[in-house]
Amino acid sequence: MRISRLYTDENLSAGCTITLDKAASSYLLKVLRLTEGAELHLFNGLCVDNNYGYYQARISSAGKQAEITAEQFIVNNNHSALKISLLQGVSKGDHMDTIIQKAVELGVTEIIPVICERTVVNLKADRLEKKMRHWQGIVISACEQSGRNQLLTVHEPVKFNAVQPDQSQTAFILQPESAASILNSKQTDAVSLFIGPEGGFSDDEITQALDKGFNAVKFGPRVLRTETAAIAAVSIIQSQWGDLN
Repeated sequence: MRISRLYTDENLSAGCTITLDKAASSYLLKVLRLTEGAELHLFNGLCVDNNYGYYQARISSAGKQAEITAEQFIVNNNHSALKISLLQGVSKGDHMDTIIQKAVELGVTEIIPVICERTVVNLKADRLEKKMRHWQGIVISACEQSGRNQLLTVHEPVKFNAVQPDQSQTAFILQPESAASILNSKQTDAVSLFIGPEGGFSDDEITQALDKGFNAVKFGPRVLRTETAAIAAVSIIQSQWGDLN
């Protein structure tokens, strides 16, 4: 029987009891139909003695606001040893949501949304705060579903001109016209992967990225949608150098 997983942003320790808000309580008790005494896996994305994991926990009270008591901490370092920084051209709502969800499942370390020349999404200050909360909710839900205990970090969007490759990482930019295949790249333990929005990068953006040290690569003869490209590229990288190897 699958045991439900629940994220909390509260500090946890063996023996502690937390009270869930009404929305989380309703989800556990009315949607999942769990009752008092039911077992859960509770996590907050933080290390305990340099290890990630979760707490075995139980519903200790099933009132309008359920109470959860944490028991034993279980070490479960299931995050990827390969650091993947995904620089993703900001895409339309459902596309970006899919990319974030699948990036969590595939073990990406962080996502840096990038405002590119062909980005059509409006992220002014009042909408940005709402969008960041929405993206964080996707991260949490995907971690709960996939069994991941380390939260993926979604940074605030940056403009294309502000992007600089991390010198400690091998930096790739996807370009269908490139002659180089990502499959022929050298072994690495840290990757920066830059993927364009709908419509791809402009010629000027490609030139700027190459000047900054990104390596243009392709991984097939066809042009993929941005959400497909992100999923496929991360999967290939993980199979080459990461935890799918």
